[in-house]
Amino acid sequence: MSRTLFLAEQLIAQRSVTPEDGQCQPILAARLQALGFTCETIAGGPTDFRVTNLWAKRPGRSGRTLVFAGHTDVVPTGPLEQWTSDPFVPSHRDGNLYGRGAADMKTSIAAFVVAVEEFLASHPNPDLGIGFLITSDEEGPANDGTVLVCQQLEQRGETLDYCIVGEPTCVERLGDMIKNGRRGSLTGKLTVKGVQAHIAYPQLGRNAIHLALPALDELARTEWDRGNDFFPPTSFQVSNFHGGTGAGNIIPSRAVIDFNFRFASVTTAEQLQQRVHQVLDRHGLDYELAWTVGGQPFLTTPGALVNAVQAAIRDETGIETELSTTGGTSDGRFISRICPQVIEFGPINATIHKIDEHVRVADIDPLKNIYRRTLEHLDRA
Repeated sequence: MSRTLFLAEQLIAQRSVTPEDGQCQPILAARLQALGFTCETIAGGPTDFRVTNLWAKRPGRSGRTLVFAGHTDVVPTGPLEQWTSDPFVPSHRDGNLYGRGAADMKTSIAAFVVAVEEFLASHPNPDLGIGFLITSDEEGPANDGTVLVCQQLEQRGETLDYCIVGEPTCVERLGDMIKNGRRGSLTGKLTVKGVQAHIAYPQLGRNAIHLALPALDELARTEWDRGNDFFPPTSFQVSNFHGGTGAGNIIPSRAVIDFNFRFASVTTAEQLQQRVHQVLDRHGLDYELAWTVGGQPFLTTPGALVNAVQAAIRDETGIETELSTTGGTSDGRFISRICPQVIEFGPINATIHKIDEHVRVADIDPLKNIYRRTLEHLDRA
């Protein structure tokens, strides 16, 4: 068994549903300390939702640092009876490794560690510094995970130059896609107020649903921006619409609408908020609107890190990889505040969060090799 596969199985065997880490981070810290890393546990969150974060660093001679970032927590398994095998017992079938977290993202973390072990074996005194930022709060609220570590590093004056987040990014073949950015996420909860009345006497009421619809139609038809070379145009989507009492003879006095923007880097959350309020005010609505910024967009244009990962993929697989900013949010949104170059790269994402989550065994060592090759390219830069 390869060392990467063995470590991936060790990590999968840890029952680490958010915010639990199991023993993943102690396993990783022991391996990293043996390589000369200084390891620190940064904990956060209330006593009933305690989050642990591992920050490990090994300085290099150049002052430049590459950080490998990831999460040991996993989403709940769902109905156990629907799994072909126990989700926390690593299993092999048809050339695949099965288990919760196999794709998202314990295999990536195992590949990080073994790649660094191999790199330091052949480059014992590298120019490049290396760090690990591992959290148990990525799949949950993400209030006390990577964001907390980044805040503390910023307060200490720690500088990061490059970061690879091990999110599963590939579509059909290992190496076919890198995420070099992510869209921002902005959520609104809109409450439109009317006047309740008997449905037979509409002149005595104001139907909140009727009042809301013209404004929602305008918002849905608005072109917010045209995106750019890396981002598609900003999108607006209604996710929930609640109105009425359930009775068939009452004009509703409230309509509550949840909506979300996934926005490109050419538009700010503040600009979107301002434009939405302008539409609602123009329609003369009596309303309340609460905003939540789930994440700011980030973008890493081609440069040292993108070039190094692309070259490593090409060397290992022969694939010319695609740069993409599609998908949801990731912890890259926090790291990008203190690190100018952040990308995501990991295994095929087809089974993440699903029953019988798995990765191809044949992809595990090539993934490790891509991470090691990236270290070699950046060390020479």
